[in-house]
Amino acid sequence: MSPPEALAHAVDLIGGQSAMGRLIGVSQASVWRWVDLKKHLPAEHVLKVEEATGVSRHDLRPDLYPREDASAETGSDNSSEGIAA
Repeated sequence: MSPPEALAHAVDLIGGQSAMGRLIGVSQASVWRWVDLKKHLPAEHVLKVEEATGVSRHDLRPDLYPREDASAETGSDNSSEGIAA
């Protein structure tokens, strides 16, 4: 699931953009911008949204919360490529 899809799913689970805004203390218009313009959920809201909806922080913001198994694989691949080059 891409981050925009994860955010849209979280918004649906919480009951819509207005409900999401109330949950995290922002306007519905802010939530609309994130969803409709496919913007990232701001970092300060990720954990609260995860707690309220069950949508993983790894799906909402993989740039901030990478999955450990993926980063371990990437790290070992990059290391071996760097040595070989």
